[in-house]
Amino acid sequence: MEWKNLLSARRWGQESYTMHDEDEARSQFQRDYDRLIFSSPFRRLQNKTQVFPLPGSVFVHNRLTHSLEVASVARSMGNIFFNRMKKQNPDILKEVPLLSEAGNIVAAASLAHDLGNPAFGHSGEAAISRYFTDGDGRNYEKDLNAGQWKDVTHFEGNANALRMLTHSFKGKGNGAFALTYSTLAAIVKYPCASVAGHEKSTIYRKKYGFFQSEQDTFNNIAVELQLEKVLDNPLIYKRHPLVYLVEAADDICYNIIDLEDAHRLKIFSYDQVTRLLLAVCDDPKLEGRLEADAFSDEDAKISLLRAKAINKLIFQCVDIFFNEQELILKGDFNKSLTDALEEPVRSAWKAIEKISVQKIYNSSSVIQKEVAGYKVMAGLLEEFIPALIHNNTHYYKKLVHLIPTQFLTDNTDVYSKIQSVLDYVSGMTDLYAVEVYSKIKGISFPTLS
Repeated sequence: MEWKNLLSARRWGQESYTMHDEDEARSQFQRDYDRLIFSSPFRRLQNKTQVFPLPGSVFVHNRLTHSLEVASVARSMGNIFFNRMKKQNPDILKEVPLLSEAGNIVAAASLAHDLGNPAFGHSGEAAISRYFTDGDGRNYEKDLNAGQWKDVTHFEGNANALRMLTHSFKGKGNGAFALTYSTLAAIVKYPCASVAGHEKSTIYRKKYGFFQSEQDTFNNIAVELQLEKVLDNPLIYKRHPLVYLVEAADDICYNIIDLEDAHRLKIFSYDQVTRLLLAVCDDPKLEGRLEADAFSDEDAKISLLRAKAINKLIFQCVDIFFNEQELILKGDFNKSLTDALEEPVRSAWKAIEKISVQKIYNSSSVIQKEVAGYKVMAGLLEEFIPALIHNNTHYYKKLVHLIPTQFLTDNTDVYSKIQSVLDYVSGMTDLYAVEVYSKIKGISFPTLS
């Protein structure tokens, strides 16, 4: 793959439009960023769980603050990479005019990387899948082909993000978000169909990047950017190189910042967090700085270490991306940038991953949230899916009226109707999902005036 082909300002759904950047305040990729940050799906991320349940008096990160931080880190990584390329070849912009936009592309993609995640974090994804594998959704297997069934039994937020950004929802215009092809490609971490995303024999063993309904969409993006195709059936492509920077920025933010949140919630002590972060920073001068009189506040000390750790990881990941560029452009760098960190940072990184699984992701508050998420998401699906598919009783007709028009479909097949419900339910915030669940299950009733 070549950078000159991989970077394109062509817009999804607006391919015939002529782009003019001259004398404009924003490049096409900065426009992507702005379109996303002003959008309703992005704003809804403020009420979607990142890891910990949405806070009371103690601030912890939600999906929105996480996405903003990932975008900030990714932009830095993209800009550092471009500066390295320009230093190596001062005439690089003559060969690849859009390479200077790498930071803006990955920043926009980072804003969008979690848009498809349902309420209640990853437990929301699991709850949707479980409805079809273990719940009433099993009854619809006979109505779907193998690929469609894999889509719903292994529901994937990453694939849902691509659908949200490219699908023409009713009344929302045919171009959807009309993002650039490069920004869209940089979102798709696992560019394969669901039937390939869970096969041990393929390069993407656990996840996938597009539903059956968006297979042609991604294929068109891949052809435009000349991504390397691995297989036609099932459809598998090599990653767009900028995906590595988006993925690394995401990894860095949640691994490091989850520690900060865990300290605020008293899951980890100050000594535990500082020990873990100092190991990542690998800077002997930092310990002395923390003992200075100016730093008497523990939160301020941890904030300093968090910033230093992120900075260290940014530069190491960009070094790997730059040095392994040949393999990455061939599509043969089959691991994340954080998996390739150098020692002693790599060991420090792995220690954070290990203790996070043990103490953060299995903490009682997180597990309680996940269990509640299973109950709520399954409850919504068991009401809305049969209602939209059958729509043959007074009760079902009333339920269908609760689904906003933009999510309804004129298609009559079961797969399209299931997707309509998943579009609606997966877009809900945690609070709205609980509210709708409570009302349709009769747990709470509208106030009578």
